[in-house]
Amino acid sequence: MSLNPLLDFSGLPRFADITPDHIAPAIDQILADARAAIAAITEGSAPATWDTVLEPLTDATERLGRAWGVVGHLNAVVNTPTLRDAYNANLPKVSMFSTELGQNIELFARFKDLKASAGYAALSEAQKALLDHDLRDFVLAGADLAEPAKSRFAEVETRLAELAAKFEQNVLDATDAFAKYVDDVKELAGLPDDVLALFAEVAEADGKAGYKITLQMPFYLPVLQYADKRELRRELYDAYVKRASEFGPAELDNTGTIGEKLGLVRESAGLLGFADFATLSLETKMADSPAEVIAFLRDLAARAKPFAAKDRAELEAFARETLGLDTLEAWDLAYAAEKLRVARYAFSEQEVKQYFPEHKALEGLFGVVDTLYGVTAKPADAPVWHPDVRYFELMKDGELVGGFYLDLYARENKRGGAWMDDARGRRKKGEVVQTPVAYLTCNFSRPVGDKPALFTHDEVITLFHEFGHGLHHLLTRVDVLGVAGINGVEWDAVELPSQFMENFCWEWDVLQGMTSHVETGETLPRDLFDKMLAAKNFQSGMQTVRQIEFALFDMRLYGDFDPEGDWLKLLDEVRSEVAVNFPPAYNRFPNSFGHIFAGGYSAGYYSYKWAEVLSADAYAAFEEAGGANPVTGRRFWDEILAVGGSRPALESFRAFRGRDPEIDALLRHSGMIAEEIR
Repeated sequence: MSLNPLLDFSGLPRFADITPDHIAPAIDQILADARAAIAAITEGSAPATWDTVLEPLTDATERLGRAWGVVGHLNAVVNTPTLRDAYNANLPKVSMFSTELGQNIELFARFKDLKASAGYAALSEAQKALLDHDLRDFVLAGADLAEPAKSRFAEVETRLAELAAKFEQNVLDATDAFAKYVDDVKELAGLPDDVLALFAEVAEADGKAGYKITLQMPFYLPVLQYADKRELRRELYDAYVKRASEFGPAELDNTGTIGEKLGLVRESAGLLGFADFATLSLETKMADSPAEVIAFLRDLAARAKPFAAKDRAELEAFARETLGLDTLEAWDLAYAAEKLRVARYAFSEQEVKQYFPEHKALEGLFGVVDTLYGVTAKPADAPVWHPDVRYFELMKDGELVGGFYLDLYARENKRGGAWMDDARGRRKKGEVVQTPVAYLTCNFSRPVGDKPALFTHDEVITLFHEFGHGLHHLLTRVDVLGVAGINGVEWDAVELPSQFMENFCWEWDVLQGMTSHVETGETLPRDLFDKMLAAKNFQSGMQTVRQIEFALFDMRLYGDFDPEGDWLKLLDEVRSEVAVNFPPAYNRFPNSFGHIFAGGYSAGYYSYKWAEVLSADAYAAFEEAGGANPVTGRRFWDEILAVGGSRPALESFRAFRGRDPEIDALLRHSGMIAEEIR
């Protein structure tokens, strides 16, 4: 077993050495060791203290978290049939252990003994916060349940983990199953040259002439945005919105998975005494009730919908008068919007993209972080899971703060989207501080030929967003693992540091340091920047109500909705209330909505808008101080990033801003305040 790389916790994961055959032996060993450690904690006669309860339990569960985290990460970024089989075979073991741990009544009693002991007062604030979180989580894991409810709850939780994995794998397989080859470049009229070069390169890799189009984002989005041929846009759109549904292979249809999950989460909530899963979900969030969240979303929708309706009317008029489109269909929206952007602001996203080669975008990102916090990112050597991946160390005054992996490009067998996850958390062990390590994953276009990868401004914003999550993880000063960095932070506040970072992508001084035209080396011209700024809130009304649509659907779905009901009808009801764009009846968006069916956003998708209020108001403090600066940056680090989950997020916000959050900054940044709608 000492040769198993998944059992080596001495440094960074040994990705080059890990094979699917290592997974089961490693997980079995770690689980056996963890159960032995828990038995020692619960059966020992020593008084309940931090050192006799929390510290040994953290040792045991951290090993599982790190090893299983590596497995889960590999399953997401280099998925293969053998790796998937090993992941799926071991997932029930890990899920069962997690439920078993949360329901351990003897362990729960030890935690309660520690809370009631004289030694509790001597614990640090971070230690007290973790203890309080754990006591709450024991109850939410069913520790107080009697049999047979307790066993049934465990069965439900295990099955829910399996369903989440199945949902995600079906979407991945359905996405990768589509490929369209085009011989005649005239069929691809309107697509930029660098996009055509990418299509040609992947076709050549398949041993075919011409061009290959897939449903991965660097292929799908350019077709919808630039392709002049309407039939091609519709073909791609149809394939994309029908993924993992009854329109494809039965084994990839997520319809049954969704139905089963909705029934099981309602059951699990009922077993714990909650009316529905949404109410249960909010026990660990800032918001107090589903009613409060729905009221927040509807208030925001009421403010945004007039702007959205104006956006839609302008787009329809432009499409009819300029593009000859009498009806504006779902597959026309991105195309017409790009044409209108060019007509109105005299620039296109493709023009802007030429100024953001990858190396300059990263230089700009790292420069902002250095300006705000005085930390520098330096390339370093580390084992990686794919040749595209790079590793960096984050340094402060010559001292190592943490490290992060960058996996930026889309490819087959890699989950879509962008995310941050932790490879290792900050923790003080004796006199040694374990530095945190993060995974930062995106799905951007890769370099083609001898040119660097070129990022759209939206992709740059995504890069800053995910790095904001990474900074939340890496810049913590909390030494207690369970509340260090992003751990223990209310889910509807975790997007604050990420959305906050996006704002710097709109600062002139920042863009000067992160742009260089791929052909001329020229930095972004001021006149082009001014056009971008003028267009910043282009169709922000439509974008806002779209997010509200997703969030309201999510909250109502997991709230009082009948699990056996028609969720497509529910989605139509939500759209009739808040939307201005209505897709065709065959659109099966829920079947690939991984955030709420396979991710951590079940009854939590509202968090993006909730946290956007916090992030916009936080960034307003920098605006008041003239932009990116180390003084305000230090306060943001001290009061938001450094404290992690060791205190409530609202207290951290108040400590930084000196008051409660206000919605005005969000409305102002989105161009939806103090403007008459005509």
